[in-house]
Amino acid sequence: MDKPSSHPIQIVARVKHLAEQSDEDDNRYVFSYTITLTNDGESTVQLLSRHWIITDANSHVQEVRGQGVVGEQPVLKPGQSFEYTSGTVLATPLGTMSGSYQMVTEDGTKFDAPIPQFVLSVPRVLH
Repeated sequence: MDKPSSHPIQIVARVKHLAEQSDEDDNRYVFSYTITLTNDGESTVQLLSRHWIITDANSHVQEVRGQGVVGEQPVLKPGQSFEYTSGTVLATPLGTMSGSYQMVTEDGTKFDAPIPQFVLSVPRVLH
């Protein structure tokens, strides 16, 4: 694998607690997250697959791997962005997500774009 720094991909996450789909009495907390990927590099790249590490407040870890994101394997030219929304369910009102996207450049060089850790939190759980 190539060094991620040679292929700068900016990854920004926005999280929303979905109270209407959650059930606190059943320890079911539903979150949506919107990810924006921006190709800050000089080469066209394609997202091939994803690897998520989802951890709840009880230190229960879920790993998710799969092809593409939301059924797509987007191609990003230099300066181009791609945004998608997905979701996850936790057994606690607080947790984190992090991971990586497996990417490939036009010349076939594969690399990992790290996804910075972000927090999943029911409003008013964190001060």
